[in-house]
Amino acid sequence: MQRRSRGINTGLILLLSQIFHVGISNIPPVTLATLVLNIWFFLNPLKPLFESCLSVEKCYQQKDWQRLLLSPFHHADDWHLYFNMASMLWKGINLERRLGSRWFAYVIVTFSLLTGVVYLFLEFALAEFMDEPGFRRNCAVGFSGVLFALKVLNNHYCPGGFANILGFPVPNRFACWAELAAIHFISPGTSFAGHLAGILVGLMYTHGPLKKIMRKCAGIFSSNMHYYGHQDHFNSSGTSQPSPPPYGFHLSAEEEMRRQRLRRFDHQ
Repeated sequence: MQRRSRGINTGLILLLSQIFHVGISNIPPVTLATLVLNIWFFLNPLKPLFESCLSVEKCYQQKDWQRLLLSPFHHADDWHLYFNMASMLWKGINLERRLGSRWFAYVIVTFSLLTGVVYLFLEFALAEFMDEPGFRRNCAVGFSGVLFALKVLNNHYCPGGFANILGFPVPNRFACWAELAAIHFISPGTSFAGHLAGILVGLMYTHGPLKKIMRKCAGIFSSNMHYYGHQDHFNSSGTSQPSPPPYGFHLSAEEEMRRQRLRRFDHQ
C-alpha cells in the first residue's frame, strides 16, 4: 500500500504554523523531539505504509516485529499527521511539565511499544472469538493509540472539569470512553482496537501495575526520573486543578475526532 499523492501538504503547513505559534522555545524537549520524529518519518518514511503498519498477520504470524517500532511513527497523509501531532503538542506540554522530561520520554517509548502489543492481542482475540480471520489482517498505523494512553494520564492528573464531545459535556474521567464511542460512530472505518489499546495501556499505568513495573525497570534512577521537573497545580483548598491549555492553544474533541479518518488500513 502506497501513500497517496501528497501535492501541497496543507496539514503539515498548519502543523508547523501551530508549532511556531506556540513557540519552539516553549515546547519541552521530549515533546518537541516526538513532533520532529513524526514529521521526519512523514517526509522520509523508512518503509511504505503497507510495510510499516501493524497487524497480527504481518507482525506475529510472519514475525515482522519491527512493525511495532515503525507503525506509531508513520502516518497516512498530512491531515492524519496534523491532527495527531496537534493533539500531541498540548498533551506533551502538560504531561512533560508534570512528569519531567526523562520520565516522560520513558513513558512515550513504553506506551509506543505497549499499545502495539495490546493492539495485536485485541485483534487476535477478536479473530479467535468471532471466528473471523479478517481481524488478523487489519493493519493500523499512526500515533493515536499512544495519544489515547496519554489522554488517560492527563485526565487522571486533572480529574475535574468536562470535555466537549459532539456538543455534549462529558466528565473528564469518562472522556476517553466517550471519544472512543463517538469517533467510531462518526468514522466506523477507524481502528477501534488501536484506540482501545491506548486506553487500556493508560489505565494499566494509572490504576494497574505498569507504573510500578516501569519504576522497577528504571532501577536506582527511577525516583529522580519521575520527579524531575514534576509540577502540580493546586487551588486554595489544596485540591489538584487541571493546567490551562498552554499558551492559548486548545484542540477541541471534535478536531481530535477528525484526525481519525485515515487511521486504519485493511489489507484484504
